[in-house]
Amino acid sequence: MTVSTEVLGVLADVLQTREVYDAPDLPLYELDLLDSLRTVELILALSERFSIEISPAEFDRELWGSPRRIVADVERRVGSSRPGNPA
Repeated sequence: MTVSTEVLGVLADVLQTREVYDAPDLPLYELDLLDSLRTVELILALSERFSIEISPAEFDRELWGSPRRIVADVERRVGSSRPGNPA
């Protein structure tokens, strides 16, 4: 399973919709699919699933505005957390 597929799975679970698979540019905040509480839930779920640090203090709503953007951010974090990659 790819990082992308796993991120979308976590996102679909948190948002309780499979729409994230079919609409990579879905505006999550504009459609109120993501709010403050769900964002924290998503941060915790992704941090646990991928063993990465996602601090709510460094969270950027614009970076996580769509499923595609969330996948890209997590892929970057996972890639930089692997041994041999600069942090």
